[in-house]
Amino acid sequence: MSSSDPSQNKIENGPLMDANALGNALRYVFAGRLALPDGHLPEAKHIVPDDFVGVGVTTSEDPAVDKYILQQLTELQIKQVRLDYTYGDEGGPVTRLLERLLSTDIKVLLHLVQPFTEAQQMKTGSAQLRWREFVQTAASRFGSRVKAIEVGSTSNRRRWAGYDTESFYNTWRIAYEEIKSRHIKIAGPNISDFEPLHNIAVLARLRRAKQLPDIHTNNLFSERVTEPERFDHRIFGTKLAMRLKVNLVKKARILKKITDDFGVKEFISPAAFWTLPRIRRVLVNGEEKQADYLSRYFTLLAASGAMQQAYWGPFICHREGLIDDGYEVYPELERITHYRSVLGKREDFRLRPSFYAMQNFIRLIPGSLYEGPLATAETIEVHAFRNKDKLIHVLWTANGQAMPMHALYAPAQLDNVEIIARDGELVSEKPEFVTESPIYLCWPANIKIQLKASPNARKRVSVYRHAHGKNLYEFEQDGWKGLLIAENANQAAQLKQKLHPANLPKATETNTLRKARNIIWRIDNLLNETVVAKKPLHMPPHKRLLDKFKPCKSKRSWNAAAELLRRGIPTALPIAYFEQTNDKTLTENYYLCNLVDHDFSTRDILTAFNDGATEYQGVNEEDLYQQLSSFLLDLHGRGVFFRDLAGGNILIKKQADSKLDFTLIDINRARFFNRNATLSERLSDLTRICNKLHWSGREKLVGHYLQHTKYKLPFNLRCRLPFYLYDFKVKFKRKYGRKAIKRLFHKLRGNR
Repeated sequence: MSSSDPSQNKIENGPLMDANALGNALRYVFAGRLALPDGHLPEAKHIVPDDFVGVGVTTSEDPAVDKYILQQLTELQIKQVRLDYTYGDEGGPVTRLLERLLSTDIKVLLHLVQPFTEAQQMKTGSAQLRWREFVQTAASRFGSRVKAIEVGSTSNRRRWAGYDTESFYNTWRIAYEEIKSRHIKIAGPNISDFEPLHNIAVLARLRRAKQLPDIHTNNLFSERVTEPERFDHRIFGTKLAMRLKVNLVKKARILKKITDDFGVKEFISPAAFWTLPRIRRVLVNGEEKQADYLSRYFTLLAASGAMQQAYWGPFICHREGLIDDGYEVYPELERITHYRSVLGKREDFRLRPSFYAMQNFIRLIPGSLYEGPLATAETIEVHAFRNKDKLIHVLWTANGQAMPMHALYAPAQLDNVEIIARDGELVSEKPEFVTESPIYLCWPANIKIQLKASPNARKRVSVYRHAHGKNLYEFEQDGWKGLLIAENANQAAQLKQKLHPANLPKATETNTLRKARNIIWRIDNLLNETVVAKKPLHMPPHKRLLDKFKPCKSKRSWNAAAELLRRGIPTALPIAYFEQTNDKTLTENYYLCNLVDHDFSTRDILTAFNDGATEYQGVNEEDLYQQLSSFLLDLHGRGVFFRDLAGGNILIKKQADSKLDFTLIDINRARFFNRNATLSERLSDLTRICNKLHWSGREKLVGHYLQHTKYKLPFNLRCRLPFYLYDFKVKFKRKYGRKAIKRLFHKLRGNR
């Protein structure tokens, strides 16, 4: 799904938006009616509806799936579902599930979906008659027992739904006549994503026709913005995103304002989700991130006070479901348009973390009073809810970030707090940090808790949150500060003693791995394994000036390691970093990580090929070039611009199946983006790794790389130019650079 993708706003992609409708929508906008000062901030003091959360359901030919669905809905304590119903479903599995749902206390939003080919023909009398008969049958049989009937299915997506302007309004007119004549609530038009001009256009026309829905529906996605709370850069671009501050809360509030302005009483989002493949384009731990996003998404919409209900999309499916059905083939039609059936077998079903995250949210938040945001639209989110039993704070940070709990709360405030993890487990050990995975802090209902002074200025650190069995701990002793990773507080206390910079074994001639600008040495048997320590040796005056306001080198290495691991890029596992407070030399800092098991570096093998070898330690050129280019494509595809991709910084381990495992070291210059690396960034990295490789090897390595990018470029002059320039730069520095001058100086001194 897209979220406010500018390419989707073209008139031809939006059947609701002809020239006349566009004019009406723009008049609404130019009249200032979309203005919503501070709309990005949720308003306090409203009740979250008791039935706030819903989910989309369907079934398969197997009746056992019906039973399973009802059991899991009971486990969730879900109060309402949405079910897609189309031509041919009468008497089939969908009707069977619908009847079973209607025999429970679960409310059903019945979504009438018109087949694509039928939608295309809705300007013809025969198609209109078939639609009218279908609506009559569904409304007569189910209308009195469902919460409402929804009409329209991603109606602003012609390539999915099939509607043009006239066919959609014919569809709506007929459905409105049949549904309202039976005194049933009608919902619609099911606009997808945040495209308010479409909402304005359709509601304006329906108001003129006196056919407004009872419930305004809009699938309010945040998936392409990645994080639910981020300002949406896809509306007017990254530069304006921070100024316009259009986040999920503001989107919901704007759509609610439009709903109110046109006199519609209810507003809901009937479907939204995060697909696992989209998450995994950048991040590993896709199912964990999906669960994080679900909790954050529903919390923000509950805080917005803008809608009566918000639904997750498919309940059971492999790509985006709360339950994995084990069936990996995606249907031809987008599930957001028509969630037609469950494709997998009952025995393959598996509950995902997002299922438990929803279960926990439903247990704690719906029915409560939203007291307001204690921190929001920043790197940290803290939202306060109160019910008859508890005061609940929901906390999380931006992805990859962490904030110390003591930056938010006084120690006494946490003495008697109950801490519940995202998926509902009670946390036995109080976490030292808030991370991207939401937690719920619970106090007795009569307690009043305020945060410390604004956390906006509080320090934040980088962390790989979903490292299994690992937690983050702060270090501050004897004029040193830093971070370390441990399994629990007891282990952290031991590590603080063992790893204290004053207690670390020093570098010697025998254990030193590298000594230049930094010294890197190995420490054996410190933690029942070999540890690598890294410390800056000296900083030239210009670097001290340039780096004065940057994190120290060791912290930059820590941050980069956390971000690489989040993105599934292998690097040495971080253990700790320490820096001396008020260190003006910028050299009193240490970074500790695991030793990387490897057979050789990329520099070793490329140098061998450059010198005429066609094989190195059993690895031939073709295997190396193909596997290395695939690794680099993954690196850049996950938004990493490494900036120091010399061959010595990529270590290689051979596997028995001829597969090569690559691991990055010396990582503190890397930069990270929520986008693919650009072509210039890619070529900049490639020039460094190819510097010691002959041109025929470059043509194979870079040629393979370029052919597998979205650019599909040949290794032509445009792409070769950065390599020529970098080769010249390296030769020039070797002959006239600082190191060359030092060598000449030492030579002259020796001759004297």
